[in-house]
Amino acid sequence: MEDGEFPFQIRDLTTDDLDQYNALLRYAFQVTEKQLMETGWRDDEIMQSKFPILERADVLGCYDGNTLVSQIAVYPLQMNIHDEIYPIGYVTSVNTYPEYSGRGLARTLIHRSLSRMKEKGQSLALLYPYSIPMYRKFGWEIISNKISYKIKDSQIIPRRKHATDGYVRRVDWNNADFMNLHTQFALRTHGCLLRNASAWEEYWRWDVDDTTVAVYYNKDDRPLGYMVYLIKEDVMHIKEMIYLNREAQKGLWDYISAHYSMIDEVRGNTYQNELLAFYLEDGNITETIRPYIMGRIVDVEGFFMRFRCDPTEEDVCIRFEIEDGFLDWNNRGFNVFFHNGKATVTDREPEYVVGMTINTLSTLLLGYMTANQLYKLERIDGTPEAIQILDEVVIHEIPYISDFI
Repeated sequence: MEDGEFPFQIRDLTTDDLDQYNALLRYAFQVTEKQLMETGWRDDEIMQSKFPILERADVLGCYDGNTLVSQIAVYPLQMNIHDEIYPIGYVTSVNTYPEYSGRGLARTLIHRSLSRMKEKGQSLALLYPYSIPMYRKFGWEIISNKISYKIKDSQIIPRRKHATDGYVRRVDWNNADFMNLHTQFALRTHGCLLRNASAWEEYWRWDVDDTTVAVYYNKDDRPLGYMVYLIKEDVMHIKEMIYLNREAQKGLWDYISAHYSMIDEVRGNTYQNELLAFYLEDGNITETIRPYIMGRIVDVEGFFMRFRCDPTEEDVCIRFEIEDGFLDWNNRGFNVFFHNGKATVTDREPEYVVGMTINTLSTLLLGYMTANQLYKLERIDGTPEAIQILDEVVIHEIPYISDFI
């Protein structure tokens, strides 16, 4: 559909549009009064909580006259990608009333938002998909996993002596040690988002009052890890646990085991390849893994200009023939010179040529899949030697992405 034929008005939403924004959000996700009561939220509180979104995020709406019928929001965030901090956009609130579906509204809003991201230097877009096939059509691909676990009470029997010389202290949700620990963790962890005010507000948005934050300190009173959890109906639900070293990991699990007489089960999620079953003395636990966050490179050239590669490998120039049917500026070839741990888009003559879609490039450069894995799945074109060289220069580490926005 050409822009001139588009029969709707697109404009930025402001706080004056809060009522319509909230109504469409609730309709699309079917948030019921019962669910609001279960979380302790009133409808007016939810509306008030959305003010920061409309003030801080880039929110576009599609209007039929004065009626908001489709919308999209992009949070400006920062992400650690192989120890380089990237400005990115986190796409959320992609909603359309069903009677307006099939008219290209979401497609138009997504394209407009990605174009704005490119202008702002946000070369990567993240989202949590309600439909993986739908977002693959727009260039997104799976880049992270969510691993859920269940541990029986008999598997967390307390040790006879404490595992460390440190201690755990329960703190308020806005405790400085707690929030600073996440920043330290993010700066050393590939894929982790640096939480700004908007991200922290989303982090706590649906939590109940009984949610607890516990920080582990070493014997010198230095904070080294934390966990956020809720005990409900004899189950400890661990929302998040991070630690900066092995001592903090042991100290936090020692704290969990101290609840042995209070709980029947521990449930939680992790977002990296943590060998939890191996860590526990009784490792016969239940773990399930599923795809979590999808990523899309918005600006290939801009992404490569910040990209860090393996500094131990020899210099090499590779031509990437990229197929991007949604964003024209990416739908071409890029000669990329990998040198001294950095990548540069260049006019150099390439030594190797590989071809792939923007989806495949995104999951490759984020480290979720290797070039060899993608080659075997027929997702990359190239010679076996080119694939091997590509795997040598690209750092392979699955991103740690825990934030749901």
